[in-house]
Amino acid sequence: MTTTPEQTYTDGLRAWLTARGLDPTSPALVDTPRRALAALAEFTSGYDDDPAVHLARTFPVAHSGQPIIVTGVPFTSVCEHHLLLFHGTATIGYQPTPGASVAGLSKLPRVLDVYARRLQTQEQLTQQVTDALDKHLATLGSVCLIRSEHGCLAHRGARKPGAVMVTASYTGLFLENPQARADLHTLISSTS
Repeated sequence: MTTTPEQTYTDGLRAWLTARGLDPTSPALVDTPRRALAALAEFTSGYDDDPAVHLARTFPVAHSGQPIIVTGVPFTSVCEHHLLLFHGTATIGYQPTPGASVAGLSKLPRVLDVYARRLQTQEQLTQQVTDALDKHLATLGSVCLIRSEHGCLAHRGARKPGAVMVTASYTGLFLENPQARADLHTLISSTS
């Protein structure tokens, strides 16, 4: 008889509960392995998604030559080191190449979700978003700024709830041109 990955996971969690001195057949815990597996499947659903799908459809628009930016985008991800959640907000944007079509407004948060719903580090997540924008859109540069609180910092080890980690990834124009980056930050701060 072949054991499924789901059965291996739920059996392992039942064994862990037993090793902790808990009864996995108790009414409170009997469905816990199944529920935990469903939660992890949801938190890692980004492995079954591709940012290219979300950025494939673009629209021709007359734009002013200014960056396209979405701020305050909420997300939740799972730390690959401790399997604890981290959550926060992102600012995502790019400078379209003149005359290029642009992605729909909802596509930038969807790209974030593709990568956030994987085992992650915040640094890697920030970089993956800008890499995807530059790969799949005609950009002169892109930006991703992430502010988040980490369960591994707040609830174990150092136990510093409320501490916020900030990461930034700049590419192209925003990396190479300090004035363009300063203008970008002025624009972002005006939306806060």
